[in-house]
Amino acid sequence: MLKQSFRYDQTAARLEIDGLPDFSANHGTNAIGILSSWRLTMIGGPEMEGQRDHLEALMAAVIPYARLQLSGVGKVQGNDNGPVRILPTEQGHQLELISSRSGVPPLTLELDDADLADLVRCLDALRSDARVCINWPPIVHLPLPKRELAERTPLRQRLAAPILGAGTFMVLGLAGLFVPIPTPEAPSQEDNQSDAQETVISNPSQATGER
Repeated sequence: MLKQSFRYDQTAARLEIDGLPDFSANHGTNAIGILSSWRLTMIGGPEMEGQRDHLEALMAAVIPYARLQLSGVGKVQGNDNGPVRILPTEQGHQLELISSRSGVPPLTLELDDADLADLVRCLDALRSDARVCINWPPIVHLPLPKRELAERTPLRQRLAAPILGAGTFMVLGLAGLFVPIPTPEAPSQEDNQSDAQETVISNPSQATGER
């Protein structure tokens, strides 16, 4: 039987794919080069299934979303009119799978952080499986703008460094105003006489003339 089925299990997620080897690309019998269907089961939720384009859209939405969550940025991933959409909620995360059939309501899953992590592990395992000879679309991770990184930093933490620097500068400036400036002492009369005597004795020409 040429049909192949691979399964990827985590604690809260199970991803199964069915397909056939592509003999035109010299695939072996224990490989999938043509994906026919897939199924995703999350604990406590309904089963999600679809075609290859739905699975690719799931990867393109969930994996970048998880990366943004690790960076502390909650942003919706997936187009409003696309097959898959994931967004942050107060309780965790909401995954929506929109059916291509008319009249079928979107399938919604409520995920917590552990569920999301298990789902990402399943998708990563599928993408790195050497038995699955499918050229998946690359996941592009764009760098986060500085504005988003600054907004997720608390205002108190952002203002702490400049306020501390300005306060230190003011304290040092005020301390410098109260430190007395040392004034040079005027030489005494005894010191002047001593310097004059040393000057006369140290001049040999003057000493010879006096004789």
